[in-house]
Amino acid sequence: MLTHVDEKNNPKMVDVSPKVETNRYAYARCHVVLPPEIIDLFSGKEIHSKKGPVFQTAIIAGTMALKQTSALIPFCHQLNIEGSKIEIKMEKNIAFVDCTVKCFGKTGVEMEALMGAQIAALTIYDMCKAISQNIVIDNLHLVKKKGGKSDYHKIS
Repeated sequence: MLTHVDEKNNPKMVDVSPKVETNRYAYARCHVVLPPEIIDLFSGKEIHSKKGPVFQTAIIAGTMALKQTSALIPFCHQLNIEGSKIEIKMEKNIAFVDCTVKCFGKTGVEMEALMGAQIAALTIYDMCKAISQNIVIDNLHLVKKKGGKSDYHKIS
């Protein structure tokens, strides 16, 4: 059953007013597959492009984006985000973008975590596309969520 449509099949925002506030947590991940010409620019824990430090900029962009989720997804509730963290780790030619979000509220923060991971990944693409457009963003998914009536943990 879809929760964002009424009995006449019209779109609606879910009424969360009867729900109890609880601690909410979500963790999302995506992968950015980078070609060798970009990997060659990797030093330490960062890729440096002409636009600046790629991962640090991506973390900032992802954080800004997750706070704007309700402005971009029509029926997503505006939440008081109490904490978030975006981490980017390289393994071979893949940047793993992890985003966690926390709040105390009536609805979950899955969309915010997914938004943060995706926009961080898109920022990596944007900052590296002058070097190569052979960059693949894939496997955006929810890894874990807690709080509310149901928890979720993706089985690997």
